[in-house]
Amino acid sequence: MTKGSIPNNPAQDLEAARQRGRWLSDEEQAELDRQNQRIQLSQEQDRSRRHRLTLLTAVCVLLPPLWPVAFGLSFYLLFPQTAARIGFVAGVVLLLGGLAVAVALALVTIGLLQLLF
Repeated sequence: MTKGSIPNNPAQDLEAARQRGRWLSDEEQAELDRQNQRIQLSQEQDRSRRHRLTLLTAVCVLLPPLWPVAFGLSFYLLFPQTAARIGFVAGVVLLLGGLAVAVALALVTIGLLQLLF
């Protein structure tokens, strides 16, 4: 057990060792503790972000001009992975569409310049 970890009782240590099939060295236990802390921190950040987005969604629902924003936030809160995929696809489509419009405008401009001169 490491200095920074919370001491377990021997029964919990024995049960954990049985589940893993072996005892962990101090370094392995420290890495496992760090990994658990990272997971807990990530989960806490996710909860905090979801709470803030829920409050923002509630405010948007109260203001009729912001109902599309509330719909988008609600969709993201309910389906975060799907919303991320849709956002990625929409971004790619907008980027390619913008590029296509820029090329079309350049070709039209070149064509008009050739007609004038």
